[in-house]
Amino acid sequence: MKSSSRSQVDPFIVMDVMEAARKAEDAGRHIIHMEVGQPGTPAPEGARAALAEGMEGDALGYTVALGLPELRAGIARLYRQWYGVDLDPARVVVTSGSSGAFLLAFTALFDAGDRVGLGLPGYPSYRQILKALSLEAVGLQTAPENRFQPVPGDLEGQGLDGLIVASPANPSGTMLGKQALADLIGACREQGISFVSDEIYHGIQYGERAVSALEITDDVYVINSFSKYFSMTGWRVGWMVVPEDHVRTVERLAQNMFICAPHASQVAALGALDSHAELEANMAVYTANRALMVDGLKAAGFTRFAPPDGAFYIYADVSDFTDDSLAFCEEILREAGVAVTPGLDFDPERGARWIRFSYARATEDIREGLARLQAYMARRAAL
Repeated sequence: MKSSSRSQVDPFIVMDVMEAARKAEDAGRHIIHMEVGQPGTPAPEGARAALAEGMEGDALGYTVALGLPELRAGIARLYRQWYGVDLDPARVVVTSGSSGAFLLAFTALFDAGDRVGLGLPGYPSYRQILKALSLEAVGLQTAPENRFQPVPGDLEGQGLDGLIVASPANPSGTMLGKQALADLIGACREQGISFVSDEIYHGIQYGERAVSALEITDDVYVINSFSKYFSMTGWRVGWMVVPEDHVRTVERLAQNMFICAPHASQVAALGALDSHAELEANMAVYTANRALMVDGLKAAGFTRFAPPDGAFYIYADVSDFTDDSLAFCEEILREAGVAVTPGLDFDPERGARWIRFSYARATEDIREGLARLQAYMARRAAL
């Protein structure tokens, strides 16, 4: 049986790294996980309590396609609390993780063959989802001096139909300020480019707060998730905010593609919205881990990186050690027992000389991983 050309997507390399780490653990090794952007903390207590109560009193069958009305209202309140934005809950669409939101957004906005720009380095699944939808992913080589974020000049001559931008970004952790984001959105408006704002790392920031595209305009798609700040990766519940005149279009797609996001996860997500103290305690862990990573990576010899503004990653230039980041990551896993992600996942052109380190796990794990990296790199240098 033949398979479609659309299905020939590249692997998500970080998932392959996770599998290699799992096999090493099955063989009896203790692996420190710095490869995946997954909090080491469980879903907030409020989320778990809400689900336990919900399971006792509800069959948890289908919800309406756009999500539980009370959850959509709660998400709208979040925009008032975080950004001072008055948001109509009718514009909120609850999705099966942010991945479900990307599928809905790309399907709603673009026709087969349309060109959608994305900054490199960037989240790899953007490219692969676009390909699977018969869309053309146009990688924009962002500059270190722009902190690996796209700028209006990067759009010139590209003939784009859409642009997706993440702030804070994965893998770099860099953010766009309000003026820089407004400049990008303005350039897209002038050129007829649909703008999609990936805001799934909002809430995880270390200085200035992240800016939502909704602070600038309503004529954008905004995507967020309960996975990162709310520590609910495996629950697969996210959301997006769309312009008012797109709600029915997205609703019809959601009805047919997903029916609804998991009811149980929606109930838990509603409980998570009221877990502010616990979530801020998690942020204290990320802040401590970030400080450890900045100093510890430098001590290991990884000195060429910019401290992140948000998220929980450091993207380091390892060209002093290798021009094959995939092989280097395999070496580090094998010899040091630390799982890290090759930059090839995020940038097919330049990523062979870069590695992403995640510091989302427990502080003791980060400390142990850094000690292993330092010891291994010292042995390597002595050879």
